[in-house]
Amino acid sequence: MTDCKYAAFLSLGSNMGDKEENISQAILRISQLESVELVAKSSFYETSPVGFIQQPCFINCVIKVLTVLDPLALLVRLQEIENELGRKRLEYWGARTMDIDILLCGDKLIREPRLKVPHPLMFERGFVMLPLAEIMDSDERMRYGVEGELAKFEDLTEGDIKKIEK
Repeated sequence: MTDCKYAAFLSLGSNMGDKEENISQAILRISQLESVELVAKSSFYETSPVGFIQQPCFINCVIKVLTVLDPLALLVRLQEIENELGRKRLEYWGARTMDIDILLCGDKLIREPRLKVPHPLMFERGFVMLPLAEIMDSDERMRYGVEGELAKFEDLTEGDIKKIEK
């Protein structure tokens, strides 16, 4: 555990089975983790696959949690939830029941073999940036550089990324 509570932003995605239920179950399980408090959840977004594109569309969202867990300990718990929800790591960027990525951990910069924070691809992915911006306040969007990156994803909202009203 770390000495103080910090905000972590997590990206969740699923493109197998009941995708919305998979995401909802992951959010529930994350909110039940000891030393983790769910404070915000974005809308769900239906998104086209990136990387290996011959697979079903994804449902994605971003959540904000407050925690005192060390980021690597948080990663371990998130991977346990992925596994509980049927995650199999058979193909890089392949179809999956659940994928949970740590995007940001307060102002921490982490470059470990198992964890890189800020997530190295987050600024390239509309399915991360749009829901992330939705739950960040304006100060957070400015501090983390999200505000300046949003314009490049505006054209995607009509085709590759569709907000699902809930």
